[in-house]
Amino acid sequence: MIQVVRSIVFYAGYFTALLAIGVLFLPIAPFLPLAGRYRLLNLYNHFLMFWFRIACGVRYDIQGAHNLPDGPCVIQANHQCEWETVFLQVMKPPVCTVLKRELLRLPIFGWGLRLLRPISLDRSKPARAMKQVLTQGVERLGTGLSVLIFPEGTRVDPGERKRYNKSGSVVACRAGVPVLPVAHNAGERWPGRHWVKRPGVLRVRIGKPIETAGRMPDEVLVDVEEWIEAQLQEISDVPRPTSRPASR
Repeated sequence: MIQVVRSIVFYAGYFTALLAIGVLFLPIAPFLPLAGRYRLLNLYNHFLMFWFRIACGVRYDIQGAHNLPDGPCVIQANHQCEWETVFLQVMKPPVCTVLKRELLRLPIFGWGLRLLRPISLDRSKPARAMKQVLTQGVERLGTGLSVLIFPEGTRVDPGERKRYNKSGSVVACRAGVPVLPVAHNAGERWPGRHWVKRPGVLRVRIGKPIETAGRMPDEVLVDVEEWIEAQLQEISDVPRPTSRPASR
């Protein structure tokens, strides 16, 4: 029962803050340079990180922040829930996120996303989406933005495993920037398919940048997947599959 009450309190703050962002910040954001938009709109993400910890009894154990590179990179992380999309925005700003186009249609949230130059994909056209990621991803990196790509392509529940897509590794190799691997167990605290949050330790591991110079995307992808999965074996409370899925 206490988890239900805490979750209600959390969402009360969640939507109140979202409304405040819409009223106070969104009218201003379009008139700011891109870096200023990130700083302004990221205030919401900072608040959610704080509020989730306070309202839901979650403790953060974040290790490896010293591994963040100075320049742009391709961030690749496992995808379990909404929390990591919030955290990864504040971990190394400014960052361009690869996301499904439907998110841009959400009131307030989607309007803010549009101002941050995401790479929005139409998943019904996979070939076109891949070309878009490669073209726009390299372009964004060239302007100094890091690019966030979830190699699993969609949310995967704790204890489950999905084949990793190599698009992020291809973008990094083409742009000549490193891949920054990130692993976390956020879905155990913030379930992706249920609104009730769970107290406990939310663990994040930020790896050393994986260099791409002179390497093939498939090689880089192997390093990314092996590192993330090895970390998840250590930090997850839910047992993980030890073998890779048989098909993509």
